Amino acid sequence: MSRVVISHEVGNVERWLGGKAERASSLPGARNVTDLVAMDGSNHTAVAFDIDDVDALKAMLAAIPPDVAAQAESHGVAVSTMRVYVEA
Repeated sequence: MSRVVISHEVGNVERWLGGKAERASSLPGARNVTDLVAMDGSNHTAVAFDIDDVDALKAMLAAIPPDVAAQAESHGVAVSTMRVYVEA
């Protein structure tokens, strides 16, 4: 099992936080999903989770399915700012 953190900017933090359940369900096999917000009050956010199949996550992120892209857009995620970190 690996711990993964995906960081990105959002248009509105409160709107993004409202989508937690959808976000968690769109991550293949994710468990222990935690939303993180910047302490400085900026629009920088992250989601951390445990996952068994990092390769499945890589494949999903390499070709984000249209429904997941639409969900990210509806949550205000700036996909171009996304960074993915995996526990070393």
